[in-house]
Amino acid sequence: MDVERLTYMANQIARNVEPRGHDEAVAETASHIIKFWDPRMKKAMLQGDRSGLVPIAAEAMLKVDAYVAAHAATA
Repeated sequence: MDVERLTYMANQIARNVEPRGHDEAVAETASHIIKFWDPRMKKAMLQGDRSGLVPIAAEAMLKVDAYVAAHAATA
């Protein structure tokens, strides 16, 4: 999957939940990606260039990365 498109999607999620406050927005963005993104999407984003992510999405991807590492067989 195209990393530019995934970056756009992650940023949309982050911007949508941003009004909830930084910490909750990071948690909500990570939760959404973990629950709803296909493993191939997560892998592409984690292995791709993340420089285009807004700060909330960038922090959320760190949480996603930790989740995927801990649940490699099912993530």
